[in-house]
Amino acid sequence: MSWNDAPSHVSDVLSLFRDRKRLSRTDVMRITGLSRSTVNQRLTSLHAAGLISAIGGGESTGGRPSSLFEFNQRRASLLAVDIGASGFIVALCDLEGTPIRHVTRRVNVWEGPERVLGDVLVAMEELGDTGGVWGIGVGVPGPVDFAAGRVVSPPIMTGWDGFDIAGWFGSHFAVPVVVENDANARAAIEARVLKSDNLIGLKLGTGIGAGLVFNGQIVRGNEGAAGDIGHTRTAPTVGPDEVALLQCRCGNEGCVEASASGWALVRDLTALGIAVTSPTEVVQLVIAGNIAAVRLVRQAGRTLGDAVADLVSILNPAVIVVSGQLADCGEVLMSGIRERVYQRTSTLATRRLRITTSTLGDLGGVSGLALITADQIFGTDAIDEQLRRVV
Repeated sequence: MSWNDAPSHVSDVLSLFRDRKRLSRTDVMRITGLSRSTVNQRLTSLHAAGLISAIGGGESTGGRPSSLFEFNQRRASLLAVDIGASGFIVALCDLEGTPIRHVTRRVNVWEGPERVLGDVLVAMEELGDTGGVWGIGVGVPGPVDFAAGRVVSPPIMTGWDGFDIAGWFGSHFAVPVVVENDANARAAIEARVLKSDNLIGLKLGTGIGAGLVFNGQIVRGNEGAAGDIGHTRTAPTVGPDEVALLQCRCGNEGCVEASASGWALVRDLTALGIAVTSPTEVVQLVIAGNIAAVRLVRQAGRTLGDAVADLVSILNPAVIVVSGQLADCGEVLMSGIRERVYQRTSTLATRRLRITTSTLGDLGGVSGLALITADQIFGTDAIDEQLRRVV
């Protein structure tokens, strides 16, 4: 946020501590332009709620030493649920999004919300004491109406369209519930870790998703469908494009996901007589140097590069970061993405562009969901209620 105009709410001061971790009273006054009495009031409220802790050691301004405070990320916890097409991770996270403990389960998302969320609830119970939970973040592999907490016309999530995910969890937990697209959640934490305000996060697993963070904000679009490159049409090559006519799980033909996703690679390798059942096994074949797997994954990278190139030309990101199971294919995949992005976009758009793989591992999604949930809880309209509950 800009500090040219003095912040007028306790959430603004808290956001400073969440961003900078440790500040003195004098620091807050200098950065915000608020008066000493107003800063004291804000700090008193946050300290009483346990969201900041006085640790001493602040610089003196000539009088008594100025108290030093730091954000107390362990004041409470957040539950984060990262649901993918073929499995989910449930994690108990601190207020910074750091996972404390987690549970992983296999699931087929097309079995419907009641079955999948029932399994999620059981996994939450396995995490142990959740009495200090202040919020729940749920990530799903489809377009999301963020304000309503519902999935909207998901291409592969049979039975989920319009399902009230937030309300379902709200009937089990008396805390705020945030529902987000899984690729958006991943992009949010990648942007923070990589310190980039303009980033495209590709999530490549069973399916394909893209999260967009620009000017420091998640770009969701009018219907929550921004970044859904998996269901855009593959770029034609020379002559009749057989790849573009492949049937996709969403019911359309020629989607990027139909030729470059984990499930598509499993299909193609199986058709060649190679026994493979999951994207993880595809990765293992690539690492082992299987010629057919390497060829197909490299072509998948080119297909993805074609799809991403248009976004690069339009949005001009600083970073493209690739995560998900297929990211473990390394340069076999990444070389194809880079090849097509640099071929199809201008030198200006790519001269400082960084294309890399994620370093966050499988828990990046739950960390992103926890951060987004914390943002909602500590937003201007929500924090007053939260402070009333805990002070």
